[in-house]
Amino acid sequence: MNLNANIKYLKGVGEKRAAILAKLGIFTLWDLLTFYPRVYEDWSRIIPIKYAPVNENVCIKAIAGMPCREHRIRKGMTLYKTEVTDGESLLDITFFNNKYAAAKIEQGKEYLFFGKITGKGYYRQMTSPEFEEVTDKGGMRPIYPQTAGINSKAIEKLIKTAFDSCDKIDDPIPKDIRNSYCLLNLEGALKNIHFPENEDMLSEARRRLIFEELFLLELGMMRLKTKNRRSTAFSMQNDFTDEYFSLLPFELTGAQKRAIAEATADMMKKVPMNRLLQGDVGSGKTAVSAALIYNCARNGCQSALMAPTEVLAMQHYKTLAKMFENTDITISLLTGSTPAAEKKKIKAALKDGTIDLIVGTHALIQKDVEFNNLALAVTDEQHRFGVNQRSTLSSKGNNPHTLVMSATPIPRTLALIIYGDLDLSILDEMPKGRQKIETFLVNSEIRERAYGYIKKHLCEGMQGYIVCPMVEDNEEFELTAATKLYTDLSEGFFKGFRLGLLHGKMKPAEKKAVMDSFASGETQLLVSTTVIEVGIDVPNAVIMVIENAERFGLSQLHQLRGRIGRGSHKSSCIMISDAQNEETVHRLKTLASTTDGFKIADEDLKLRGPGDFFGSRQHGLPEMKIANMMTDGEAIRETHAAAANLLKKNPALEGEEFELLRKAVNRLFSGGISMN
Repeated sequence: MNLNANIKYLKGVGEKRAAILAKLGIFTLWDLLTFYPRVYEDWSRIIPIKYAPVNENVCIKAIAGMPCREHRIRKGMTLYKTEVTDGESLLDITFFNNKYAAAKIEQGKEYLFFGKITGKGYYRQMTSPEFEEVTDKGGMRPIYPQTAGINSKAIEKLIKTAFDSCDKIDDPIPKDIRNSYCLLNLEGALKNIHFPENEDMLSEARRRLIFEELFLLELGMMRLKTKNRRSTAFSMQNDFTDEYFSLLPFELTGAQKRAIAEATADMMKKVPMNRLLQGDVGSGKTAVSAALIYNCARNGCQSALMAPTEVLAMQHYKTLAKMFENTDITISLLTGSTPAAEKKKIKAALKDGTIDLIVGTHALIQKDVEFNNLALAVTDEQHRFGVNQRSTLSSKGNNPHTLVMSATPIPRTLALIIYGDLDLSILDEMPKGRQKIETFLVNSEIRERAYGYIKKHLCEGMQGYIVCPMVEDNEEFELTAATKLYTDLSEGFFKGFRLGLLHGKMKPAEKKAVMDSFASGETQLLVSTTVIEVGIDVPNAVIMVIENAERFGLSQLHQLRGRIGRGSHKSSCIMISDAQNEETVHRLKTLASTTDGFKIADEDLKLRGPGDFFGSRQHGLPEMKIANMMTDGEAIRETHAAAANLLKKNPALEGEEFELLRKAVNRLFSGGISMN
C-alpha cells in the first residue's frame, strides 16, 4: 500500500473512521505511521506485589486464584472481584461494570496486570487494570493522543496493520550521513518509536526521528538563506565607523562595537548582508543601526528604517535626527499620517537621492515609494512583520543589505531555527548608567499603596505609567479599562496632577500630541494600553503600575517594563494581579525575579511552546511532530552543523544519492523552498 494512500483504504478504517482520524490530523498512511505515541506504559519492568509503590502505574505478574465474582452493590453498579498472587503476596483485582473484562480472567492462569495499587499493609488492590496473559512479548506499550470515537488501543492496532500493509519505507537520509551520526534507518526508527524493543531502542528511535526533522528543517532554512544571494550593487568601499564613534557623546558597549564590526564586515562583501540584531530592552540596538546607516550615507547610498507603529517610527526619527544633527545626512519621516503634500515631496526626494535616510512605517513599502540607491533596509521589532513585508522593503533596492532588529530575546538555539535565513548578532551588555528595575507582584488590596508610591515620585518631579489591558470597559471581564481608569484617577486619587491617556484607537495626531506632552514633562502620569510596549523613551519616567498583569504574556510584560529604567534614576515596576492559577502566578513571579530578557524568553518558551513563539508561524515554519525546540538544543546544534557541512560540499543536493533528501525538504516546506 502506497504511503501517500488515503487512510480510508487501510483495513479496519473506512469512511466513518477516516473522518474521526482526520480530527487527529491523520489523512494518509504516512500520517498514521508518523502519529507518535505521547507516552509509554512499561510492561517489561515487573515488580513484586509487596514492593510495588502505591498510586503509581506498575506491572504485576500474578496467577488468578479464582474466577471473578460478581457483586451487585446498587442499581447500575456491579463489581467484579478476584484475588491474584505472585507466589508471595496477594492482590485484590476489581472491575466496575465490566463483565467482558472479568470473563476473560480464568482461574489458574498467569497474567500481567498494569495499573495503580492502593491500600495499606496486607490489604492491597488494583482497580480496573489493563491485563493480558503472560507471553514472551511484554515490553513498552504506546499510548496515543485520542479523540471521541477512537481510543489508543484502536490506533495501536491500526498502526500494526499499517506496517504490515505498507510499501517499502525509503530513507531520505543517505547511508553515509546515518553512519556518521550513528542513526537508525527510517523504518527501524518508526517501528521502535511505536513498538520499542526496549528503552535503549526507544531512545535511539527518538534520536533518529528528531535528527531527521531538524536536519530537514535546517537544510530548508539554510537553502532559503543562500537562495537569490546574488551580488549586491552596494558593497561598501570605505569604513567610516571610527568617524561615527567620534560623533557620539557616550561610549558604546563591547557588544555594540562587536555587532557593528560584524555588520560592517558583511556590508563590505560582494553579497548582501542578512543579519538579525537581537538585544534586550535598552541594550542599544538603535546606536548599532545608526553606525551602519552612517556608513551607507558616507559611501553615497540611501538607507531605510521600517518600524511597526507610528509611535516607534517617530521615536527612531527623533533619536537619529539628534545623532546626525551635526552631519550633512538628510533624514525624513514617512508614515500613514504624513500630509499628502509632504508625502509627495518626500517620495520625490527619495527617488532623486536627496534623502539619505527615510524612517517610517508600512508606508515605506507602498508601490509608489521608489529609491535612488537603497543600500540598507533596517526593520525594527521584526516579529511584528511578516517575511513578505521584510522582503518587499528589500525589493526597493538592488539586493540591498538587510538588518532586522528585535528587542524580544529568543533562546539562541531557537533563533537558529526561526531566523535560520539570517546571521545573528547579540547585544548581551547594557549601557553604563542603566539602573536595575525593581519589580513587585501585589494583589488589588495593595493598589492604593501602589498609587501612593506613584504620587510620591510625581511630587519629586518624576513621571510614571499606569498600563491597562483594555481600552474600554467590557462586562465579560473584570478588567481595568484605560478610559475609565483615566477618568476616575483624574477626578480622584491623582486630582491636581497632569494625566494623559494613550491607546491604540486614537488617531495618529492625537497619539503624537499625548506623547509629545509626556516626553516634554508636561504630562506627569500616562494611563495607557500596550501601545507603549515599544518605542517610548522617556528617561524621566521611573515608575510603572501594570493592572491585571495576568492578562499579558511574559515577553510583553518585559517589553512594557522596559519603558522605565531608561535614565540614571532608580526605577520600579508594580504588577497588580489577583490571579490564583498556579502557572500564571509562576509566570508573574518569574518576571519579578529577573530582568534578564533571555531567561524570560526561556521561560516563555517553556510555557507557550515554540509553535506561536513571538509570531514564529509568520515565518512559514513547518510544525514539528517530535522535536522540541526547548529540550532538544543539543540536537539543534548538531543538525545545524550537519546541514551546513553538507551544503558546503553540495549546495544544491545534486545527485541520485540525495534525491530523496531533496524531495523530503521540499515536502516539509510545501514547495516554499525549491532545492532543485
